[in-house]
Amino acid sequence: MRYETSLKEIIRYIKNKKEEKKKMKGITWWQLSLIGIGSIIGAAFFLGTGLSISLTGPAVILSYFLAGLVAFFTFGALAEMSVNDPEPGSFREYSKKAFGHCMGFVSGWIYWTAGILIMSSIITALSIFTKYWFPDIPLYLFAIIYSLMGFGINLLGVKDFGQIESIFAIIKISILIIFIFFGIIILLGFTSYNHRISGNFFIMRKYNWFPNGFKGIWSSMIFSLFSYAGVGLVGIASNELDNKKNILKSVYFLVAILIIIYVLSIFIALNMVSWENINESESFFVTALSNYSIPYIDSIFNFIIIIATFPTLVGTIYACSNILFSLADNDDAPKIFVKRNKRGVPIYALYSSGIGLVIVIVLSYLLPKTIYEYMTTAAGVLLLLNWIIILSAEIKYRKYYYKKDGKISFKMIGTPYTSYGSILFIVFSLIGSAFRKIQRVGLLIGISIVLVIFSIYFMMFTLNKSNREK
Repeated sequence: MRYETSLKEIIRYIKNKKEEKKKMKGITWWQLSLIGIGSIIGAAFFLGTGLSISLTGPAVILSYFLAGLVAFFTFGALAEMSVNDPEPGSFREYSKKAFGHCMGFVSGWIYWTAGILIMSSIITALSIFTKYWFPDIPLYLFAIIYSLMGFGINLLGVKDFGQIESIFAIIKISILIIFIFFGIIILLGFTSYNHRISGNFFIMRKYNWFPNGFKGIWSSMIFSLFSYAGVGLVGIASNELDNKKNILKSVYFLVAILIIIYVLSIFIALNMVSWENINESESFFVTALSNYSIPYIDSIFNFIIIIATFPTLVGTIYACSNILFSLADNDDAPKIFVKRNKRGVPIYALYSSGIGLVIVIVLSYLLPKTIYEYMTTAAGVLLLLNWIIILSAEIKYRKYYYKKDGKISFKMIGTPYTSYGSILFIVFSLIGSAFRKIQRVGLLIGISIVLVIFSIYFMMFTLNKSNREK
């Protein structure tokens, strides 16, 4: 009898240990950081930085540093909510709990629409990168090819995006480190190419950090912030950490690595080629490297950038279709979008997200020279509005999860002052985008989309509720 009791206790102990292991199973803090780097470093940095440099000049360094701090506080705010009150819908659920169903609905649809525009901007960037080799081929043809490839891969049912992003994060970091290392060798005079250096920073007495004045850096802030666009995904993924106490470590590491890599890459590039020669027609890496007579180095980097950027397109299409699936599952979108095919792909949600592919192809044909700036500005506006919602939800919602047990597992540094400051900075950046005609159009497009989403909510829920009450 004692033997049977002991055996039962051993079996129970083993089962309990297995359950504990299952509960502890998750991603480590450094895996979360890699996922973050993989989702954040993309076309917005590889191509969009050229636009920031052309608007700002050497002071773009300051622009990217400030944008990194805002991304840090936004990531921290979302991570704080995710750790203290885990929710499968993440920021949508927090928006709903903090401000009601309307903000949850609006936040989800803003995120989906921003995803469509981001997806379109990635396709445009890939097309521009490819056009570097084939300048006579129309941009829209490359847009068609990349759209079909990204859409086709998603139809096959891609799995383990976190693992894929981790691998490509390493590739992206390697690209940037190689570029920085190569640039340092040239700048220190260890090669015969050092006579080609423009010296924007090393001889600052001859160069103005603010060639376009304060207005230049103000109008470019939206593009610098957009380079940190994947921060929302990182906040959501923080819920999967094996040890929630490590969230702070991940926040510090992720943002520190991004700021260091971004700032160093731009610093090196601006000393390899004059900032006046950099624009959005090609990656600033390629522009800098093409200034030197090293056989095929610019083409090699251009190819590697395409390889590193394409998985981001696949992941963005995947995210857009799953956001729409989540909205439909919560009755915030037509139920048809919850239907999956045999491979588990939310097929109708994927088709609807494919609208963005059609839009970018049409616009690539109509506006080949300005399409990227239009897409990036509109996507940036929507992205930043969602950041404002996240920060506002954190300010209001903290008191609810604090009351649960009288303590908070993780609290963002300096909150709520850092959240208030970040909101003001984002609003300030959005106002700055109104100074240039192209950005002003993108700003108006973004604001119009938000107004349409609010109008749809009003018609779907408020009017229907009034009719039912009558």
